[in-house]
Amino acid sequence: MDALTPTDIQDKKAALARRYGAALPPAGPWNETIATLLDHRSVRGFLSDPVPPGTLETLIAAAQSAATSSNMQLWSAIAVTDPAKRKVLAEIAGDQKHIEQCPLYLAFVADMSRNERMSQAEQVTFENLPYLETFMVACIDAALAAQNAVVAAESLGLRTVYIGAMRNDPARVHELLGLPPKAFVVFGLCVGYADPASKNEVKPRLPQSTVLHHERYDAAPEVRDRPVYDAEMAQFSARNEMQATTWTARMRNRMGPLKAMNGRERIRATLAKLGFEIR
Repeated sequence: MDALTPTDIQDKKAALARRYGAALPPAGPWNETIATLLDHRSVRGFLSDPVPPGTLETLIAAAQSAATSSNMQLWSAIAVTDPAKRKVLAEIAGDQKHIEQCPLYLAFVADMSRNERMSQAEQVTFENLPYLETFMVACIDAALAAQNAVVAAESLGLRTVYIGAMRNDPARVHELLGLPPKAFVVFGLCVGYADPASKNEVKPRLPQSTVLHHERYDAAPEVRDRPVYDAEMAQFSARNEMQATTWTARMRNRMGPLKAMNGRERIRATLAKLGFEIR
C-alpha cells in the first residue's frame, strides 16, 4: 500500500477507476508522477518509525519549489516534535490521535509577519499588507507549498493527512507555537509511514463532468452526476466503516448546522486579534 509497484504505475485504467469509480474519464498520457498523484489518500494511522534523515529538509525544498505569487513567499512551516505540544494540538483538533502518532508534523503558516518586519527594517510602509488580497495570497502560497511537500512525501513512500482542525482554535495554536502577529496556521500536516492495520483506501471524487467546464460554467451535469457519486461514496463508506454513507449526507452534516464548524465561524474575529487588519 505504501509504494507503487511497476504494475500500478502502468495500469492507468485501474488508477482512474479507484479515483472515479463508474464515472471513468478517458485515459490520457501517463507516467510515474501521475500515478503517484492519483494514488493519494488521507492516512490516519501511522507507524512510529522515524522518517529518514534529511526527509524534512527535502520536503521543505519541494515546498519552496512551488509557485508563489510575485515571489512574495508569504508562508512558513513549523516542524513540531515535542510530544507535549503534539498532545495539545491533537486536543485542539478534536482528539485526532494521528497528530501524536506520526513521526513528522508540520504546521503551515500564512505568514505576513516577515514582510511586516521587512517594512519596519526598511522604514517603508507596505500599503498592500493589510488587504484581503494579500491574506488570500498568503493562504494560497501556504497551500501550494504544502501540496508540493505532500507529493514529494508520497513519492518517497510516505503518507500524509492534512489537519484543517488547526483552525478550530487559531489563537491557542498561535500561542502554543510562539507565532508573531500577522501569522496564522492555515492547517497542519501529518507525515509518516502508514500503519498497515489502518484502512486507507483511495477516496472517490466527483465525476469530471461536474468540475470541468468548457468555455462557460455549466451546472446541468450535477443533476446526473450527484446520484452516481452518492452511490460510489456509499460503497466506499461501507467498505471503510464510515457513518455518513453518501456524499450528500456528508455535506448535510458538514455544511448544514453551524456547530459543525467547531469554532471556525469565529476565524474573522480571531484574525483581527492576531494582528491581521483585513480590509
